[in-house]
Amino acid sequence: MSLPAAPKVPPQVAEQAVRWLVELQGGADDERLRQALECWRQAAPEHEQAWRHIEAVNQRLAGIGTPLALAAINAPHSPQRRRALKTLLLVLAAGGSAWGLRESGSLQRWSADYATGVGERRRLALADGSRLELNSDTAVDVRFDAGERRLLLLRGEIQLSTGQDPRPLHVYSAEGRLRPVGTRFDVRQFAGRTRVAVHEGAVQVENHAGQGLLLPSGRQLDFDRERLGAPQPLPVGSGAWTDGMLVAAGMRLDEFLAEVARYRPGRLGCDPRIGGLRISGSYPLDDSERILATLPAVLPVEVRRITRYWIGVHPRE
Repeated sequence: MSLPAAPKVPPQVAEQAVRWLVELQGGADDERLRQALECWRQAAPEHEQAWRHIEAVNQRLAGIGTPLALAAINAPHSPQRRRALKTLLLVLAAGGSAWGLRESGSLQRWSADYATGVGERRRLALADGSRLELNSDTAVDVRFDAGERRLLLLRGEIQLSTGQDPRPLHVYSAEGRLRPVGTRFDVRQFAGRTRVAVHEGAVQVENHAGQGLLLPSGRQLDFDRERLGAPQPLPVGSGAWTDGMLVAAGMRLDEFLAEVARYRPGRLGCDPRIGGLRISGSYPLDDSERILATLPAVLPVEVRRITRYWIGVHPRE
């Protein structure tokens, strides 16, 4: 079976198109849902390209068991979820072209040694005695041999508490290499940059340009392939995600919602007119619906829902 030629669109746009199709195939004839889809398609040219492609792929796949039931990806772990994900990736990657999904969370989570889905966190004990914690939507490879221990952060965020082992330990991100010195620290992969936050001990940071420094406990920095940022004090609540909490101390609302969005599927938007509002408090990451329900009680905002995958926070009318 040959599939239509895939357009070049960002991986996140490709996944959004699949989600829209899943919503429409959910069985409800919802006019608001269709209007929201039209708004999304018109928001950017790549949205329309992605939608036309996924429609064409879906027509070709009709009758072979609809592997596009991507909603299963965000359900609890189950054999059905893994089969749906595997089938979807194999089909969209047909012909060696993964239609932008090669760099996406779905494919990385499927191929990694250890991974979490959106909203999932995981704790692991590694063979060297280290403790590894994976945040939401994270993928990591672990490579231990006789001469070295290596961790490759493919996406997302980890916290590593190092074990006692004579072999050197290195953590690699897309932008460089980290060498911990008896430590507990977080590493987060952003688009084009890495953030490292040291809670105990110290971490030697080196980017691809060969720039390096020793980052002590209580400090964090961002770096890319060419530059190291200046070390900064750890913000309040740094690392609280390992306890299932999001701690905000005067955080901008748009930044706060971007953090909440990491733990739920779909789109969670913030109207630019209220992005600068400040929010404080401790919020449970396992209940993002409770977080959203709290917002109108503490800020002059309202939460508007088009679908469970499309939510916006706007000024209160």
